[in-house]
This record gives sequence, C-alpha cells and structure tokens, in this order.
Amino acid sequence: QVQLVESGGGLVQAGGSLRLSCVASGNVFSINSMGWYRQAPGKQRELVASITSGGSTNYADSVKGRFTISRDNAKNTVGLQMSSLKPEDTAVYYCNADVRIETSLGLKSYLFWGQGTQVIVSP
Repeated sequence: QVQLVESGGGLVQAGGSLRLSCVASGNVFSINSMGWYRQAPGKQRELVASITSGGSTNYADSVKGRFTISRDNAKNTVGLQMSSLKPEDTAVYYCNADVRIETSLGLKSYLFWGQGTQVIVSP
C-alpha cells in the first residue's frame, strides 16, 4: 500500500551534522502529520520531531535548537536536519506518516513506519 523509505544515516563525530530524508510512495491520497522517532539500544522509541501538513512543528526538548524538521507536501517527503550532534543522539531513526489512502469504503487514515536508518555519533 504505502512505503516509507529513509536515507541519510551514518557515522559522524560529535558536533557534526547529518540530514535524514524520508519519502512516502504507493497509494498515497494525502499525508497528515509526518515525524521522526528514534530508538537507542535498551530504550523505548521516542519522538524526535513532527510536522503537520500545514507546517506546524513539535520537537523533543533534547533536540530543540539543534534539529530542524521540514517537509515537501508535493513530493511526500520529510527531512530532519541534525546539527551539533551528541553521542546520546546515537539511535536508529524511524520516519512515520499518518497517510490517508483510498479504500473501497472511502478515505481512511493509517500510520506507516519506515524501516529505520542508523545514526552513530562518536565522541
């Protein structure tokens, strides 16, 4: 139905920057909110940042001022610019999207997840 594919993860030194990207494809009618979550080893998945279709953003306190989320509604993409990275930012980062799709019963909304991309920040 809908696939989310992330890219842009990798290894970076503390203080460096990385940009993550995620594109939604498939049976997409429209996308409500999009977001980035992360999960570090032994920890629960947590929200990093989210953005509505209108551009309103929300950030975890731990990344405010360092990360910036953006989206291109025409291309069904969401990006996460990460700067001043810290070792504690090391995690698998997941993209998600609240997608409206056409079904035989009309438009329905479902939450989809990407497969994750690894970010490692070395001291």
